[in-house]
Order: sequence, then structure tokens, then C-alpha cells
Amino acid sequence: MTTTVTELAQDIGLARETDYYLMKDQLTQDELGLLYKVRQFAETEILPVASSYWERDEFPFELVPKLAGLNIVGDTMAGYATTPMSAVGAGLVMYEVSRVDGSLGTFLGVHVGLAMQSIYLLGSEEQKQRWLPPMARLEKIGAFALTEPEHGSDSVALETTARRDGSEWVLNGRKRWIGNAVWCDVIVVYARDVADKQVKAFVVENGTPGYSATKIQQKVALRMVQNADITLDNIRLSEGYRLQNCNSFVDVAKVLTGTRNMVAWSSLGHGVAAYDIALNYAQRRVQFGKPIAKSQMVQSMLVEMLGEVTAMQLYCIRLGRMIDEGKMSETMAALSKYFCTVKARHVCRLARDILGGNGITLDFHVMRHLCDMEALVTFEGTAEMQTLIVGRHITGQSAFA
Repeated sequence: MTTTVTELAQDIGLARETDYYLMKDQLTQDELGLLYKVRQFAETEILPVASSYWERDEFPFELVPKLAGLNIVGDTMAGYATTPMSAVGAGLVMYEVSRVDGSLGTFLGVHVGLAMQSIYLLGSEEQKQRWLPPMARLEKIGAFALTEPEHGSDSVALETTARRDGSEWVLNGRKRWIGNAVWCDVIVVYARDVADKQVKAFVVENGTPGYSATKIQQKVALRMVQNADITLDNIRLSEGYRLQNCNSFVDVAKVLTGTRNMVAWSSLGHGVAAYDIALNYAQRRVQFGKPIAKSQMVQSMLVEMLGEVTAMQLYCIRLGRMIDEGKMSETMAALSKYFCTVKARHVCRLARDILGGNGITLDFHVMRHLCDMEALVTFEGTAEMQTLIVGRHITGQSAFA
């Protein structure tokens, strides 16, 4: 009996589990528990609606309370209502969510890895007690505002200003590509102090006079994420809204180094999803009287994809262990972010080729993963910028201006 395209798409799903080098043997029982808990949720709650929301360019707000019920907000933070987990455990959360949908992975990455970690690493004890518990319970959602319209890769050159006026700070400037910023509750804004020229961090609550966020339209990657252009027009904040331990861009870099690890895990999720779909499709798709998996060319492509995702798994787990051991450096994170994003995008492209014309439809999910990977290659420092960071370290020569 001939299988229709719709039946084939429904049959494929995400039924496979790619672990060619038995990496699960390297995981603790707690980490395995996170892996399977998030996997079950992602495949039963996120997968059925992901393509529909992606196509409509809308965020699935009804999933936020369900995500809260999983207790997966931790990312190596301790206390403040967060869930204790290792760096590998936090990575597995990002991996499993992204394996089904990159937008939800990015939502968590912005909220937990950028906004919450900014407060956790750079805030005073009072500030952490004030903001982190409701954020850990997903009662309040966070955003992270560093990138500016004229300063993407050159984030050090940010022009948003913070001026002390008596007991208050006055913020002025613009930010761009700020995830969650249209509807979130708190936004961590980085601005340059006009007095000492150093970068400072501030928590701005949505609705503060002078704050406005406009959704960026016509994206073709991470379409569920509500990125925004932000305008800060004479926003006035008391000293209590300035994160007390952010005194230069060096402090900002502490946050960014950790999130590059999470982008690597997210990329791994996209890559494994694309490989699994392509392999399952190749075994079921019949052309010229036989499954296309019998083709030498298709087998070669599948083996290439398997090699890339296996290497990405090794990168991610080793880097996570080094984070827990306090051994990870900025350049190690940069290399992992570079490698995993570039390779995952390549794997998604190969999967699209294997699926032929079906590869460009949302029925099979691969094109959604490929489009989303175009964003991951760019954000948290482009692939090219990561090569310059690592290149400077291994040669001793800076290619930066």
C-alpha cells in the first residue's frame, strides 16, 4: 500500500534516539532524569503545536505554566527557588527542548541563561532575593538587552547611556533583537556610565515610563520568539535597580561565556533532530522501487551527519563537565559555540537534501530547524567572531580593531 506524504510525516516524528558513542553512560541518574522528563514533555506538549505557532509567528503562552511545572529552571544556580542541576543537566534541558523547537529553547536561554544569570552573577543579595524566585517559578519572565542597532558583533562599543542624576539613574538609548522583550516582566539593560565610561547593568521593569518595545516583523528564524526593538527614553531608576556587581564589560563577559555553552547544546538538539528525521525518512521513502536508504549517496550523507552530531555531543558533555569543575575558559566556550552552530547548520542542510521537496514543508520539521539554526550561528557572538576569540588565544595575535 502506498504511504501518503502526510502519513509519512506523522509516522516519522522524533522516534529515534541518537547516541552512537553511548554518551548516556557518562550521565548521572539526576541528569538522565532531566533528559527523559524534558523529552517526554517536549514531544507530547511542544511538538504537536510547534510548526503551527512557528508559521503564525506567535508565542505559545499556554506552555509557560506547564514548563513551570517541570521545575527545570536552574542552569547551575543555587538557591532562590531554582532547581539544582549540573552544567550538563542544564545543557540537557536546552538540548531536549531545542530538539523539538528552537524558539522555546531560545525563550529559556534568554530568560534563564541571560536575564537570571545576569542578576545571579552581578546582583546584590537583596536584588537576587527580590527578582530570582519569581523568575525561577516562571511567574515573571526576563529579557536581556545588550545588542544595539549599530553594535551587533561590536557589543563593547554600546552607546546606550546611564547618567547619575542625584539619587537616580537616567537611561537613554536603543537596543535591538531583544528576545522576550515585547511581553516580559523585567529586562536587564546594559548601558555605559557617562561619568566613568564603564558598562553598568540595570533591571528595568516592563511598563516603566520611557520604556517601549516594538516587535521585529518578518523573521524567518525562531519565529515564536518575540524579538523587539527597544527604546529607552529618559528612564529614571533608583540605585536599587542597578546591579551592584557590574562595573565593566568584563563582568558582562562572565554572563556571555556561560550562554555560549547553552547555544552549543541548543545546536546539538537541532542537529540530532535533523539527523533522526532524515534517517527515519530515508528508510521509509521509496523511490525507484527501493528505500532511498539503499542509495550509497544517501548513506554517505547520513554517516557524515552522524559523525557531526556525535562530535557535538562530545563537545557539549566535556564542556559541561569543565564548567562544573571550574576549568572552562572563555575560549573553550567560544570554540564549542563555533563548532556546534556551524556543524548543526550543515547537518540540517544535509537533512533537507535527503528529504528532497518534502524537506521544505513544515510537516517534516527539518526546514524549521534549518531556519532556526541560521539565527543560532549568529547570536551570542557570530561564528566568525568566535574564531577571532579563539584565534587570538592560540596565536597571541589579535585580529580585532
